Amino acid sequence: MSKDNLYKGFEVELFTGSFDSHIGVSGDIEKKFADFVKEPDNRNVEYITTPEKDYKFLYDKLINPRKKLRRWLNKKELTIIPSSTLCFKHDIQFQRSDIDNIYHQFIQDNYGISIATSSVHINIGIDDLDKLFAAIRLIRSEAALYLSLSASSPFLNNKITENHSQRWMQFPKTPSRVPFFVSHKSYIDWIEENISNKKMQNIRHFWSSIRPNGPQRPLILDRLELRICDFVYDINLLLAITAMLELRVLSLFENINILDPLNASIFSSDELVEICDQNEINAAKDSLNSKLINWQDGKKVICREWIQNLLSDLLPTAEKFNMKHLLNPIYGVLEEGNQSMKWINLYEKGLSIEQIMKISIEDMIKSEDHNV
Repeated sequence: MSKDNLYKGFEVELFTGSFDSHIGVSGDIEKKFADFVKEPDNRNVEYITTPEKDYKFLYDKLINPRKKLRRWLNKKELTIIPSSTLCFKHDIQFQRSDIDNIYHQFIQDNYGISIATSSVHINIGIDDLDKLFAAIRLIRSEAALYLSLSASSPFLNNKITENHSQRWMQFPKTPSRVPFFVSHKSYIDWIEENISNKKMQNIRHFWSSIRPNGPQRPLILDRLELRICDFVYDINLLLAITAMLELRVLSLFENINILDPLNASIFSSDELVEICDQNEINAAKDSLNSKLINWQDGKKVICREWIQNLLSDLLPTAEKFNMKHLLNPIYGVLEEGNQSMKWINLYEKGLSIEQIMKISIEDMIKSEDHNV
């Protein structure tokens, strides 16, 4: 890795349960492990990695907490469920992990079980504020690509849905309309306005495909947080998606006038908001097969082809930073399909959702055992 690589960190949400049901033990997990925290619904738990530049260190940071948790779950005859939605038949009532948490009460009352999903949030360190907001604008314009590579939620409540990412389709994006921030000040003003008018309960209550993050939001920011990805249990694929994201940001910094949507699009900021929101919906439905609108020129493009073209564009930067090999798993997804597509194929061949999850759980365990 180059000294010019960016810092990267992850927030990883997981579902716990058995091979055919969702069983919430997040409170017990939080008590047992210092690096795990509860999510509002008890069937969810999250761990957060510390930032690293080197992908070898990132691999360990991602896999080790999961292996540690799995050993503990095994003793209770439980496991980690790789779906990003509650795929098994389940109680549709919200299962509070913290009955005394006022914010959790608000979430339960206003959103209910729609927020019971699992995902991976990818954080990229950028401490220059002008570059940070340019990166947020660009990656938001292409967020549908990252969702399509990661899609892993075609099932809900023991039924197949019509979506490759049921998670992103059902998750309550809040506030419902997010502008393209032209500057740090425009972001601060917007946050303060939405908290004041109660569209947001607090600074955390900003649930979109991407957002600025930092130690003291909205004033002190130092990273981009991509929130759109479904849970990816294949660590090598997750790192490939992260490498594509990092390379896109690095290429932006080298070509900021060409790649910042404020300068490089035929559309106004308001039009870009509409295009990005529609692209996310289309990607949630059909992922790699979805028809998207290119933010630069408005041309329709198949998502798979857009990703292939983007990888070609990123090749010089990937070679410069010695990161070309990290992207290999993405080519496999483009050829073989993402997780949702593979699961849908098995379902159409007659396998039950329980059988499909059992196969994936066993594959996940094998991948962890391989990393001994």
